[in-house]
Amino acid sequence: MHSVLDFHEEGPVMMREAYCQALRALARENGDIVALDADLVSSSGMKPFFMEFPDRAIQCGIAEANMIGIAAGLSAVGKIPYAHSFACFASRRTCDQIMISAAYARLNVRIVGSDPGITATYNGGTHMPFEDMGVLRSIPGITLIEPADPVAVRDITARLASQYGVFYMRLARKNVKAIYAEGSTFEIGRGALLRPGGDVTVIASGIMVAEALKAADILHADGVSVRVVDMFTWKPIDDALIAECATQTGAIVTAENHNIFGGLGSAVAESVVKGTPVPMEMVGVRDRFGQVGTEEYLRREYALTALDIVEAIRRAIARK
Repeated sequence: MHSVLDFHEEGPVMMREAYCQALRALARENGDIVALDADLVSSSGMKPFFMEFPDRAIQCGIAEANMIGIAAGLSAVGKIPYAHSFACFASRRTCDQIMISAAYARLNVRIVGSDPGITATYNGGTHMPFEDMGVLRSIPGITLIEPADPVAVRDITARLASQYGVFYMRLARKNVKAIYAEGSTFEIGRGALLRPGGDVTVIASGIMVAEALKAADILHADGVSVRVVDMFTWKPIDDALIAECATQTGAIVTAENHNIFGGLGSAVAESVVKGTPVPMEMVGVRDRFGQVGTEEYLRREYALTALDIVEAIRRAIARK
């Protein structure tokens, strides 16, 4: 069960800290937990894990594809590996190893990609993956996850330890808006209804969840009732919840820090057309590469703000 906070300000805990906290707690209880990193231990916030569990922490160097091969090998002998790199490298550069060494081999591997989309900020276009989930979404059996805040990161990271398969989790490294109260829990494969509404549904994930809630607040003053869903699992997507939202609100807007081609909007649209076709609008990156900038600047540049969601909502409602 999850509980949503009334105010969504940047929390005191960075996403990378929450990830490390969760993994350390898991490792204290389970001797099979192993962490791998690709020369980014400081950037990923994993130094405390590497210091506490030096015999279960592997620094793979700038060799991301090899890291996934190592993770697959560890899985084959019963270990539970969590492998991290920047999202651009954890998806594009390792795609074949994820496909063959992990998924095709039916092994048990967790890949964590940090700084997805505009959260890469000053690392610029080469390090700004708007396509990571799309690249991996077509791999059979893979589970794709994007937590919205540190509370979600901690719970989901812990839950992954008891599940079997290939998982890819993308998350911002630093501070994000707090969405959930401490103690909230999440079911992988099920979306989280954050706000009821009858006129339109906004389905968002990651850093766009806070923007969706802000857009709902803006439109509430105009008498528009906006339902907000955090679709933190992109695959397998929650078809039942999407169908329910389509039926009850008659219009859907998706909001993602990702290319709209192959991303959350595509996944939701595929679900909608199978059940209850309704007008849909997509807020996301429109087939562009990344660039250097502050997150605030990049939000405006790529139309990833609450006001962009408001405009999309108005378009969707007008098409009902």
